[in-house]
Amino acid sequence: MTTLHRVPITIRLESFEGPLDLLLYLVQENELDISRVSIARITDQYLAYIKLMQEMNFEMASEFLLMAATLLYWKSKAVLPRE
Repeated sequence: MTTLHRVPITIRLESFEGPLDLLLYLVQENELDISRVSIARITDQYLAYIKLMQEMNFEMASEFLLMAATLLYWKSKAVLPRE
């Protein structure tokens, strides 16, 4: 069995700098306002990170997609008008 080596990606935004999983945790715990999180900037930074990798790790990519989808869901709930 092989062990995957996870290299944390550091995200840099106006209101946050740190690992992507910490960003997800802070948004989930309402310590960081989702409306101040630029999903486009996170995606741009992640795609640049992927280009630097010589061999793409699909498990790492799927983890990012799950986190990105979760952030998009939370952001859509935050910006849509409430009943």
